[in-house]
Amino acid sequence: MQERKTSQLSWLWLSAFIIVLDYLSKVWMTYWLDQTSIIPVFPCLNFILSHNFGAAFSFLGQADGWQRWFFSAISALVSVYLVRMLYRGGLNNWVACGIALILGGAIGNLYDRLSLGYVIDFIDFCIGYWHFATFNLADTAISIGAVIWIIASYKSGKK
Repeated sequence: MQERKTSQLSWLWLSAFIIVLDYLSKVWMTYWLDQTSIIPVFPCLNFILSHNFGAAFSFLGQADGWQRWFFSAISALVSVYLVRMLYRGGLNNWVACGIALILGGAIGNLYDRLSLGYVIDFIDFCIGYWHFATFNLADTAISIGAVIWIIASYKSGKK
């Protein structure tokens, strides 16, 4: 007889925290900055308000508007899949943490796409004159979550 795996939906608190933190940071930055402001924080970090109509690195940002719905659908499907993974359980806690971070970031950016038609970005990392793509806290959570998931999966032998 197979034992039922315990659901790990309790990790959704982390997703909810990321969603709220991302939303509040975007509201604050939208209030504090305009699209011409550049606020230096450190020599390699600025705050600058940007509206991203595309995906990562503004991929398809110049398309005719269909990309809003395309990326929204992808985010929604991925979010449902990630919740299902947490519901089914049996995950290493680090993997569950990574999934929760990715889920929170995906929903944070999905909210922007559906309500505004674009994603608000404001973190500008640079080295000299080279600037990385402008991003936000949701993007940061997705990136950290992906790294945690990959490392935890590798260490547990589940590739």
